[in-house]
Amino acid sequence: MKFASYNIQYGFGLDGIYDLGRIANNLDGADIIALQEVTRGFARNDFSDMAADLAAFFPNHFWVYGPACDLHVDAGEEGYPLRGTRFQFGNMIISRWPILSTRTLLLPRSRTVSKINLQRGATEAVVDTPQGALRVYSVHLDHVSPDERIRQLAYLNERINAFPFEGGCLTGASEFEIADLPLPEDYVILGDFNMVPESPEYCSFAGTKDGYYDRVPRIGTPVDAMAALEGYTPASYSWVDPKNHGKRMHLDYCFVSCGLHGRLKSAHVDTASVGSDHFPLWIEIGG
Repeated sequence: MKFASYNIQYGFGLDGIYDLGRIANNLDGADIIALQEVTRGFARNDFSDMAADLAAFFPNHFWVYGPACDLHVDAGEEGYPLRGTRFQFGNMIISRWPILSTRTLLLPRSRTVSKINLQRGATEAVVDTPQGALRVYSVHLDHVSPDERIRQLAYLNERINAFPFEGGCLTGASEFEIADLPLPEDYVILGDFNMVPESPEYCSFAGTKDGYYDRVPRIGTPVDAMAALEGYTPASYSWVDPKNHGKRMHLDYCFVSCGLHGRLKSAHVDTASVGSDHFPLWIEIGG
């Protein structure tokens, strides 16, 4: 199975051009796609419904959209934007296989004084893959505060590990005359974490390295796929500053459950794409 994660910056590329077609082309061949910074009703991209427009490029796939931030937009004087338009900011998951259930987890946040701080979320999807049901998360963490990211990661990890006991978005389904949903233990977490490898927030999620044993996979602690496959180099990056291409950081990740650790096959960042200020992260997991 091929997974791709891409923060698509409202559809704007490094050249400042809004072009969803090239974003879709950069994701061709992926079985499951996690997207961040997907908007509806945003003035900067002419109030586009990015979720529906992106889905149209993948007509044979299934998709869900989880807006963590949802605001009223005033109607335009000439009828555009339409009355009732809402600005939504969130994550999207596109899958070659049916998405059996979904929910959006609202991550902890604190109030800022001047710097914008949107409500962030993690969109969860239970996907019916050929190898069995699998949980997939599309995640976008706070971009300003490491302390806030640590709180968000603690909450996210708690929810991910509690899933088999909580049951996702629905339990007792027989009352609705539908079959009970599967409760898969294995998961793949993809997204823009706004942190660099081995930072305090990274270690709070992936665990701290031991001086002798390095970082040993532990039940309940997500495994960084790139690190497990020794994919990092001193020059690794997944984001560039649009105003200064020499400023680069690795901000995008794929974490997997320990049960998938041995099935990891490959990982790379497609730094040739120009559809966003981030680059697609690709992960392959074997059967």
